[in-house]
Amino acid sequence: MNHWNNRTALIAIAVAFFFGLLAALSLRSAEVDGRTSANAPAQAVIKWRTPVAFGTNLPALGDNVLRLSERLRTATAGRIQLEIYEPGTLVPAFSITESVKDGKLEAGYTWLGYDQGRIPATPLLAAVPFGMEPWEFTAWYYEAGGQELAEKLYQPHNIHPILCGIIGPETAGWFRFPIVDLNQFDGLKIRFAGLGGRVLQELGASVTLIPSGEIFQALEKGAIDATEFSLPNVDQLLGFDKVAKYNYFPGWHQTFTASHFIVNLDKWNALDIADQALLDLACTAGVIRNLARGEALQGSVIAGFADKGVTPIKFDLDMLTNLREISTKVLQEEADKDADFAEIWASQKTFMALYRGWKELAYLPRDFQ
Repeated sequence: MNHWNNRTALIAIAVAFFFGLLAALSLRSAEVDGRTSANAPAQAVIKWRTPVAFGTNLPALGDNVLRLSERLRTATAGRIQLEIYEPGTLVPAFSITESVKDGKLEAGYTWLGYDQGRIPATPLLAAVPFGMEPWEFTAWYYEAGGQELAEKLYQPHNIHPILCGIIGPETAGWFRFPIVDLNQFDGLKIRFAGLGGRVLQELGASVTLIPSGEIFQALEKGAIDATEFSLPNVDQLLGFDKVAKYNYFPGWHQTFTASHFIVNLDKWNALDIADQALLDLACTAGVIRNLARGEALQGSVIAGFADKGVTPIKFDLDMLTNLREISTKVLQEEADKDADFAEIWASQKTFMALYRGWKELAYLPRDFQ
């Protein structure tokens, strides 16, 4: 009997078994929700045209998508490329979701509130009067069902939305004259967006929605008496402070501004699960970097108001209380008309009520010196 041959055979069998077991475990670990990376071509190149709603020259509001594109390109060695198109160069800024829905474009980066005319519940995912603060909104979105509700809302429209950016409250508007009484909104011509515009209409204002590039000219020529748009640093770049010297706070109508990266649902479903995860990770990082950038930029702008002759003014408590009452009425009217709006609004109210107990106990008062 040849003991060495028997021993060699046993060793070969053991080695083959060991490597077979490793291969089986590798295949098993790659399975996620019944899918493996074998379902899509290895290292598939993704090159998507991506129009944006806001100019990338606008810090915090518009440039977040550039970081998203750059980070994805770098992390994948150029395999995932988002070709960014400025507002209006590929499709109108207010038509991005329609183009993505129809498959004319693969993706877009936008403010979902622009879809309000077709999908009434979208402002709840974009900006809500007297709504949540930015970190509160992200807590609801990621941890209390907001993401699922957003995906459910857009699924019939053949779109997969991903929260990809968020900034703090806007200013409450730039006015040519002081606002000492809400009756002054009666007949006022003002540029205003979203549900906040509905609130001002209740006060008798003539509300129009003008793209950012057209606001200054309308304000300068007197086509509008006042405007809101974004954070102080953005509004300053657009030149509002050259015409309207009274800047009002707080941004009651838009306590957060959320941006979403939207993908044609057929394109999203065709992606390998690893690439879906990459896009989700990049957007999650985009949310925190966007918030940090927006918060970091405002202090120096406010500090420079005096040199520009700008007067910052806070609405008094009585005016804010009245605006909140009208806002609650408008929100309830929208909920009564649309089941999706009612479902999302109920979810947000439930979360805000629970979160309030933590917020009021944990954080220092805003007026604490």
